Amino acid sequence: MSLRPPVESTVTATPTGKSFFGHPWGLSTLFLTEMWERFSYYGMKAILLYYMYYQVSRGGLGIDKGTATSLVSIYGAALYMSGIAGGWVADRLIGARRSITWGCVLIMCAHVALAIPNGGQSSLYISMILLVLGTGLLKPNITKNVGDLYKEGDDRRDAGFTLFVMGVQIGSFLAPVIIGDLLTSPDQSNPQGNHFHWGFGAAAVGMAIGLAQYLVRGRHTLGASGKRVPNPLEPHHRKRVFSSLLGGAVALAALIGVLIATGHFSADGVVNCVSVLAIAVPVVYFIIMLRSRKVTVKERSRVLAFIPLFIAMVIFWFVEEQQFSVMARYADQQTDLGAWGFHIDPTLIQTVNPVVMLALAPVLAALWTKARRQPTTPQKFAIGLVLTGIGFAVLFLPWMMGGASQLVNPAWPLVSLALIAIGELFVNPVSLSVTTQLAPAAYASQVVGLNYASDSAAQGLIAQVSKFYSSDSSGLYFGVTGALVALVGVGLWFYAPRVQRNMGHAAHE
Repeated sequence: MSLRPPVESTVTATPTGKSFFGHPWGLSTLFLTEMWERFSYYGMKAILLYYMYYQVSRGGLGIDKGTATSLVSIYGAALYMSGIAGGWVADRLIGARRSITWGCVLIMCAHVALAIPNGGQSSLYISMILLVLGTGLLKPNITKNVGDLYKEGDDRRDAGFTLFVMGVQIGSFLAPVIIGDLLTSPDQSNPQGNHFHWGFGAAAVGMAIGLAQYLVRGRHTLGASGKRVPNPLEPHHRKRVFSSLLGGAVALAALIGVLIATGHFSADGVVNCVSVLAIAVPVVYFIIMLRSRKVTVKERSRVLAFIPLFIAMVIFWFVEEQQFSVMARYADQQTDLGAWGFHIDPTLIQTVNPVVMLALAPVLAALWTKARRQPTTPQKFAIGLVLTGIGFAVLFLPWMMGGASQLVNPAWPLVSLALIAIGELFVNPVSLSVTTQLAPAAYASQVVGLNYASDSAAQGLIAQVSKFYSSDSSGLYFGVTGALVALVGVGLWFYAPRVQRNMGHAAHE
């Protein structure tokens, strides 16, 4: 008897004759679900750092800037690290479809917790826990659902994931405009502004819309995709697993209680612990997959090929995710937001990435679909890293020319973020596509969760490295980091043929 579960059948467009820009009709449902989820997430994240470090009299929580910056990164690390657990729940317990549904519910509740006026830090931490659990259930499984829409070897796969990522970009563009600028308008000098709870409430409404359309449209467009549990736990194993989970939760709660009672519980301690976990968990998971008897020799080769791509993803996200922490502080404190004759809301700088992505993603999607010859997957990653590194290093120039005390023209962070966004086009959608191709059948959703864990590991690193950021040394911070990332990209380009050989026929030539 084979230990490998049967591969789930490919989903096609259920309504006869309907397609979504030449792709299966079910992609439209997942596109809209992801768009609204990202609207809620990026809307919350656009204002979260400011909500944490603005003074209480300005509607914030009054947390130290450095601590707030690290906490935002650790929040992101825990959130994406939970994707591995969410993939496990889908693979072993309830399937992808129900995981996505419950993920949406928890995310909505998380934003409701933040929207409660005068909730203070208690509401912040409750929201963090709910969002970590909800995102862990949703993100890996919705990506897995997209992959299920295409047969192995379908040339539309990369283009389909690029379209899917466009849904992400639409949501992430609307979020800072509606939630950040129109509803919240962060400004430390204006005690009448900063309606943070309105913004968090709008995030909750956005997730509710996404959940409703997923439940209504999913029945007609997704067929049976994601309903089957690929690798279910045996009945006699369920009790043991649930007992272990409950015991671990009780032990963790007891440990936290003891630390609080003895005065040893601190934000820095949480930051350090999560940083270590964010890096350790993916390493352990790779070891488990490589040693598993459920992974065939061919699949093991693909897992090995995924490791250098995973490292490249960590390096990319290490730069990209700093737009919500380090670069958000740079926009708020070191950028002349009135240089163009009118005030620019600092949250609007986060619209640069989605605007560039929306403008260029269709171009690359068409290119990957129609080109007879295109760069291999590892070569695309290499190009993305070089562009991303250059984008980050750009901010060394105004620091070198004007010094640390001079506010910079908004054009500088705009150019920086635009280059990073172009780099993302070569990494993010391609990484989603290649992950669904290289994942062993028994670990399908979990490997997609591992893909998101690359973001988690990156934010764990950011939480530590960002402690060295200051206004005085910002130029060196951006310049040195960017140069190192670009050099890694160059090295990956020369290593790409070996990675491609390990990937075998699963990746595009």
